[in-house]
Amino acid sequence: MKNSNLSSLTTERRNENAKHIHQADTLDILKIMNEEDKKVAEAVEAVLPDVKTAVDYAVGSLQKGGRIIYIGAGTSGRLGVLDAAECPPTFSISPDTVRGLIAGGQKALFEAVEGAEDREELGAQDLKSIHLSNKDTVIGIAASGRTPYVYGALKYAGKIDAKTISLTCNKQSAISQAAEHSIEVIVGPEVIAGSTRMKAATAHKMILNMISTTSMIRLGKVYENLMVDVNVSNEKLKQRAIRIIQTVTGAELQTAEKALQAAGNRVKTAIIMIKTNTDAAAAEKLLKQAEGNIEKALAANEKNA
Repeated sequence: MKNSNLSSLTTERRNENAKHIHQADTLDILKIMNEEDKKVAEAVEAVLPDVKTAVDYAVGSLQKGGRIIYIGAGTSGRLGVLDAAECPPTFSISPDTVRGLIAGGQKALFEAVEGAEDREELGAQDLKSIHLSNKDTVIGIAASGRTPYVYGALKYAGKIDAKTISLTCNKQSAISQAAEHSIEVIVGPEVIAGSTRMKAATAHKMILNMISTTSMIRLGKVYENLMVDVNVSNEKLKQRAIRIIQTVTGAELQTAEKALQAAGNRVKTAIIMIKTNTDAAAAEKLLKQAEGNIEKALAANEKNA
């Protein structure tokens, strides 16, 4: 990969609105930052068609038994790991379904690992270590768009016919050239020149949230706007699960609690049990036939009634 001139990147330029930030008082500093942050959502809105393509790739992979794999370095890598880590409790999926890889490994989550991002072969090596297949979708994240680790990962993923997406904050970036499809969200220069943990990171977190959440919605893991596949792993989540069951079914508290217990803490099963007046086994059968989709399971029950 040819190294681009850093000074030419949008993410490295100086922000004219913040040139005198060192002389501003605390409130004015915050106002400058807030005004710049307001631009992030508009920049994300401009690339929603590209985000849709990423979701289509991701859903296609998940439907084939493949995975969503985020890979990045520094802040970009940490954001991918964060989004991946939050998917299992929210949607009751295996930790392997959405994976986050970061240059330098686990240590890099907590402190900078110098030089870890500078070798293309390490990106490919990390994908090989998790047995990347052509069923997977790889999303390479780099605000600069030139990180060798991410570039090498995307090139390797393309060679084995995995779906590839690049996510960057610079136009016509190197990683965009290495991916099948690119998301280039242009948020403009940072308040602190080159500090892409700010606007660039905010934009990338928004987009990663969109990709994973929309994919799960399309897979039937959300009903209305409720977290019906929540993993009931603690008391807070148990109470949330009961409230969800009550909201969907209109059941009394005790009825919802009993259904959740009988369903083995599976919220969707409990909902189907109450809505169709069946036991857990029958509810599970309906859900399986409907590929986990509550609406389809209820429609099928109504048709067979």
